[in-house]
Amino acid sequence: MRIPRLTATLGMAALLAFAGVATLSGSAAAETVLHRGNGTEPETLDPHKSTGVPEAWIQYDLFEGLVYPSAKAEADPGVAETWEVSDDGLTVTFHLREDAKWSDGSPVTAEDFVYSWRRLVDPETASDYAYFLWPVKNAKAITDGQAKLEEMGVAAPDARTFVVTLEQPTPYFVGSLMHTSTWPVKKDAVEKLGQEWTKPGNFVGNGPYTLAEWVPQSHLKVVKNPNFHDAASVTIDTVFYYPTEDIDQELKRYRAGELDITYDAPGQMIPWIEENMKDEFHNVPYLGTYFYAFNTTQAPFDQLALRQALTMAIDRETIVSKITQGGELPAYGWVPPGFEGYSQQQFDWAGMSPEKRVEEAKKLFAEAGFGPSKPLETEILYNTSENHKKVAIAVAGMWQDVFGKDAIKVSLRNEEWKVYLETRDQLQFQVVRAGWIGDYKDPYTFSGYLRSDIGEQNPAGYKSAKYDELMKQSEVEKDAKARMQVMEEGEKILLADVPIMPIYFYTNQNLVSKKVAGWEDNIMGWHPSRYMTVTR
Repeated sequence: MRIPRLTATLGMAALLAFAGVATLSGSAAAETVLHRGNGTEPETLDPHKSTGVPEAWIQYDLFEGLVYPSAKAEADPGVAETWEVSDDGLTVTFHLREDAKWSDGSPVTAEDFVYSWRRLVDPETASDYAYFLWPVKNAKAITDGQAKLEEMGVAAPDARTFVVTLEQPTPYFVGSLMHTSTWPVKKDAVEKLGQEWTKPGNFVGNGPYTLAEWVPQSHLKVVKNPNFHDAASVTIDTVFYYPTEDIDQELKRYRAGELDITYDAPGQMIPWIEENMKDEFHNVPYLGTYFYAFNTTQAPFDQLALRQALTMAIDRETIVSKITQGGELPAYGWVPPGFEGYSQQQFDWAGMSPEKRVEEAKKLFAEAGFGPSKPLETEILYNTSENHKKVAIAVAGMWQDVFGKDAIKVSLRNEEWKVYLETRDQLQFQVVRAGWIGDYKDPYTFSGYLRSDIGEQNPAGYKSAKYDELMKQSEVEKDAKARMQVMEEGEKILLADVPIMPIYFYTNQNLVSKKVAGWEDNIMGWHPSRYMTVTR
């Protein structure tokens, strides 16, 4: 899973008044309000069209899928109370709860999932996450324009039964349904209002909260949904999400009491935070990889030697120890640690000494045809963030230190999140900053991301018939150990081709107020508001 700036800081008194908190003596008891930093302005709230973590944080409050992540990011019953998988692994039958309702009070039915899953794979939707449902019979053929929507392996024999037929047994399938792209949308709202259905006043969801306000570049407000089947256990009445692209400012707002939870923490401040705010700082392993992608579809990055040279020239240890400073791990491979049964892979040069690595990088750079007489001129694109800017400056500096300032000239370009996503998806860059967070607890969430048929989601335009074949093989392999070995072999091919430049494996860094209870650290970084409580 794939973070604009508030130009003014609201004072606490203003926030309290804005949140509807009673401040006059003798007035009614105040509602319970949670204030969350959220990284950036949401791209969209439509779960079939969004791609980023900031959107997902909000969608966990506004929607509920067949399964829903527990506070510890395990697959709990959601709209489906129970489910069973047939003996041959080809049919999954979900039994929906009778009290599942949309925020307008109408029932959530199996037909809602038939419509929503067809919409996700429909080529007209153009969802980056259509491939999430490709394990379903005929789903990929529909996305590729080779089958009709009605041929998808989904059925609603009655209002409370949703039957899914798979192309082949898929061990990770039910767990992958925790991803918000597979969650339902209401047909009449979408078809009547088009893109306007996600606006306040139009919005209909089925989650613990519903949308009340959305003021671009300021805040997004969700309020408790009284029609949610488990509304009685939801203790927070109102949640505000703020775009906090400027993470230095986000920290200031948190320290001023204006935020209860931050989306991130400034790298240069982490040592101070760990010393002075230890009880509020949550810095835990995160199932994600921070990387740069090369545009392999255009010169000069269609040259393997150049991609290898630039990747070898990066001092990852310095980046994580001097710049990010959050306990991140230098990444010499693609798939991060944390997957049971999977052996991490590395570049074949990962064990070289720094001196030998630099020497080899220079040779490859010259082999690609670049040097003082023919300097490489390139640009790094990143989405606006001080942390991303610092890493980009460091990477550009390392390239110039290794190859010489007269041999490589690097410019930096930042874009707001929505613009950046469009630029990246259209491959209108040379080198782009990117990050990928696992969507479920199986290495295929990383391996499948770089298949050539994924479309715009593939950040480098990478194409490898051998890699694709191994990924398809991993989808049908029934033996768990053999399946992991197939994906490991695929990663070896990927690292040899170097379409991406892994830099580090993430840690998740959040400040959480002592007034907030119910926050559970987990490797997925999922923290739905419904599990939390706030005291003032």
